[in-house]
Amino acid sequence: MKVILSTLNAKYIHTSLAIRCLKAYSERDFDIELAEYTIKDPVMNIVSDLYRRGADVIGFSCYIWNIEETIKVIDVLKKVMPDVKIVLGGPEVSYDTEYWMNRLHNVDFIVMGEGEESFHQLLQEIEGAGKYHFVYGLAYRKGDEVILMPGRPKANLNELPSPHRFPEDIAELGKRVVYFETSRGCPFSCQFCLSSIEVGVRYFDIERTKSDLLYLIDNGAKLIKFVDRTFNIKRDYALEMFKFLIENHRGCVFQFEITADIMRPEVLDYLAEHAPSGIFRFEIGVQSTNDPTNELVKRRQNFAKLTRTVTKVKESGKIDQHLDLIAGLPLEDYNTFRKTFNDVFALGPEELQLGFLKMLRGTGLRLDAEKYNYIYMDVAPYEMLSNDVLSFADIVRLKRLEDVLEKYWNAHRMDHTLNYLIEREFLSAFDFFQEFGDYWEEQGWQKIGHQLEDLFNRLYAFLKQRDTKRMDVVLGLMKLDYFLNHKYKPRKIWWDTSLDKDDRSEYVKLAAKHPDAVQAAAGERFTSPAFAELGMGEKELQKFAVVDVLPFRLEFILGGGSALTADGRTLLIVVYQQNEDQKPWYYTMPLGKEAAAI
Repeated sequence: MKVILSTLNAKYIHTSLAIRCLKAYSERDFDIELAEYTIKDPVMNIVSDLYRRGADVIGFSCYIWNIEETIKVIDVLKKVMPDVKIVLGGPEVSYDTEYWMNRLHNVDFIVMGEGEESFHQLLQEIEGAGKYHFVYGLAYRKGDEVILMPGRPKANLNELPSPHRFPEDIAELGKRVVYFETSRGCPFSCQFCLSSIEVGVRYFDIERTKSDLLYLIDNGAKLIKFVDRTFNIKRDYALEMFKFLIENHRGCVFQFEITADIMRPEVLDYLAEHAPSGIFRFEIGVQSTNDPTNELVKRRQNFAKLTRTVTKVKESGKIDQHLDLIAGLPLEDYNTFRKTFNDVFALGPEELQLGFLKMLRGTGLRLDAEKYNYIYMDVAPYEMLSNDVLSFADIVRLKRLEDVLEKYWNAHRMDHTLNYLIEREFLSAFDFFQEFGDYWEEQGWQKIGHQLEDLFNRLYAFLKQRDTKRMDVVLGLMKLDYFLNHKYKPRKIWWDTSLDKDDRSEYVKLAAKHPDAVQAAAGERFTSPAFAELGMGEKELQKFAVVDVLPFRLEFILGGGSALTADGRTLLIVVYQQNEDQKPWYYTMPLGKEAAAI
């Protein structure tokens, strides 16, 4: 009997841990192939490939992001392979399972919850006597009747084989995200999250975990994303794993979901002292800073302790942090969400993800939806449309804010400009992104594509029309950000240059002649080396550098000073292709009376 385990990933670079766990458990007894696609692949392409492979049983791993596309595949698949047995599993079909069985007549079985043992036993019954009533955690059909068997007890994790040892995966390890679990379950009870349904946390043996990680690293993995709901719930376990990864990373990057307000100071101190820059990324679900909201959804959170953790990690300069918010939670209206956004933005995360509440099947919040007058999408992803304190009009406005937040802040295209605008020209970060998002939609820009220079031009147009003060400072910072967005010397600029060819040549000559007068700009996370150390002559500077005049003292602005105290001019010099990372370095040189004294 041939079995195919499949799923539709959100992106090509993603991989499915679930189907690898199932294969690892059952491959000793059955011929099992893995077949991964994406939600963007045409249905006919997927069906044609599965048909070509041939199978007696095809299983699909289902989530909110792929369920509707998976259904389309199944419906066509059953037309061309009417005898194939279709099995579904995954969080999207593990709850309201009778609904799915009644809706999807082309599905023969659904495995509910943890699937390794249930799926293996199901395959035995398909191949054997068909006594499906012996299979715990299974939904099946008996004539026109849908039978839901009782759930299966949780597996002993140390009896499950590793899902990371398939030879066919090795060639792709360096090109895709590897998902990895060291535990299952969550200690918290957040009512909007599926993880709250499973009580308790179980761990895989730590030595096996280390062995699997070394295998992946040795075979070229570049990004490993831990799917543990709270990686740092056990201090000693987390600290031992951090130490192990620091000692053995070999350039691999590791991403974790952590709960920041329970991170122990000694763990933070260890990371600040020992973690190499860039190998760890923390994803922290803040969701809301509104205490009544957090209490209602059973989300215990100490924002003061969370702030301490995020601040200490940020000050170390070694770990990027991705903070999550959820708009649409109970009791959080537009104004209180504005406060939540500003509270979290003030922590300075490298990424701030604004998500919208999804009423997931099986969660307490979905069961209580009527209590808060929730209106939400009937099909996945079940996103909320309004509730008793947040209107659909509010949601639409927040969607506009989210759009420009992603394009500008999370993409890090204009960090210097945005920091200045938010600190000096707008009431708050929320007000900047909201006002810009509203203007963006008014112009119809959400309907068209955007090149890098378009993003600069559109921000500049927005700021001009609202009569933003000190547009000379803004333009200067936008020049700096534009230059820093390139790996190679840009061939064109989007503004009218203030330097003619002769002026530029004179400044290049001055810099080449007096390299000690050229200073590395302050305020960068990764400091540029001393300009004199580059040893660049006039010819090299002409080829690899851009120069422009800024109408203020750049070091004052970067140091957080006011534009009012930054009077003067600065020669900006940005140098390209001088390091392996292709990261531009930038420098400043005095102009006017100070330059004449050189």
